[in-house]
Amino acid sequence: MIRSIKRPVTIVAISLVMVMLYGCQKPEGPAQKAGKAIDQGAAKAGEQIQKAGDRLQNAAKDQP
Repeated sequence: MIRSIKRPVTIVAISLVMVMLYGCQKPEGPAQKAGKAIDQGAAKAGEQIQKAGDRLQNAAKDQP
């Protein structure tokens, strides 16, 4: 009987620890927000460069 009670108690305890750790996360600071914005801008720029390269390749293929 003790074995059948241990497992659910262990699962509940682990779940509570995970919830508590998730709740302890610090909010983003200005540097983290700026870093994310820079990362997103770099990703968008990379996509645009890729598209431009694809257009150049397609244009070169169309040339005789």
